[in-house]
Amino acid sequence: MEESKKIVITGGAGFIGSHLCERLLAAGHEVICVDNFYTGRKANIAHLLDHPRFDVVRHDITEPLVLQADEVYNLACPASPGHYQADPIHTMKTSVLGSINLLGLARRTGAKSLLASTSEVYGDPLVHPQPESYWGHVNPCGVRSCYDEGKRSAEALYFDYHRQHGIPIKVVRIFNTYGPRMRPDDGRVVSNFIVQALMDEPLTIYGDGQQTRSFCYVDDLVDGLMKMMASPDEVLGPINLGNPGEFTMLELAEAVKRLTNSRSRIVHEPLPQDDPKRRQPDITRARAVLGWQPVVQLEQGLLRTIAYFEAQLSRGAVQLVAA
Repeated sequence: MEESKKIVITGGAGFIGSHLCERLLAAGHEVICVDNFYTGRKANIAHLLDHPRFDVVRHDITEPLVLQADEVYNLACPASPGHYQADPIHTMKTSVLGSINLLGLARRTGAKSLLASTSEVYGDPLVHPQPESYWGHVNPCGVRSCYDEGKRSAEALYFDYHRQHGIPIKVVRIFNTYGPRMRPDDGRVVSNFIVQALMDEPLTIYGDGQQTRSFCYVDDLVDGLMKMMASPDEVLGPINLGNPGEFTMLELAEAVKRLTNSRSRIVHEPLPQDDPKRRQPDITRARAVLGWQPVVQLEQGLLRTIAYFEAQLSRGAVQLVAA
């Protein structure tokens, strides 16, 4: 069995973070969940609170964090446009000041630090699919730049701390991820479509619906995160983590309608500013370096996610959108 480590997960009460907490506890590690509960939810980690190797620290990583750790997973940042645009200055601070604070922690303790970056660093890409060597096509002054440029800055900080101070780092770029514990009000397309379909409300598609995304089920993503953290020290990244299956928004909407037996109709709204037209990861590097690739197919993952939201709805629509 792998030696037990003390592992800090910032954003640990979030959608992805809570699944990672579970997996690392199951692997025998001590886990400290750090979250300011801006988008993370206590309900996501409620079942872990009595675990003897699990602790929760309410903290905003824009302020220095004093903890001991062997490994740090930096997942702390709002990831949906509605949430990161609600307070764009704080979003940028979370990426920049938060990275500085966590890298400072790593420098003091010798911890290995993994940055959860994003496919948004590629912007509205001119190269398809997107390899890690592509530098991106990002609007630095747009409404999405607080997140896009914040994560690009975070990547720069991670590599500079590694070069200047020898901090052991890992950088992954996460593509669209979905699954149980997504917030129903986060504005992301999978949760939007499922909630709308279950309530027989119109499914909202922005633009003509021909824009594409690639959807990775959360269990597959967590596998990738853990494999990246366990990879040899010379594997720094960035490495794309995502499912290369590419679907139009219309295809996704029709799949959700079919799987939920929904009577919803599809309506179209104007496309938001700087919304990428195509998004698909090139995971050649992840396959070669980590031996990782996703295994959960879209329909299988959607069925699991639908079941989660059905259970939430059974408790009443008010609870469904509660923080």
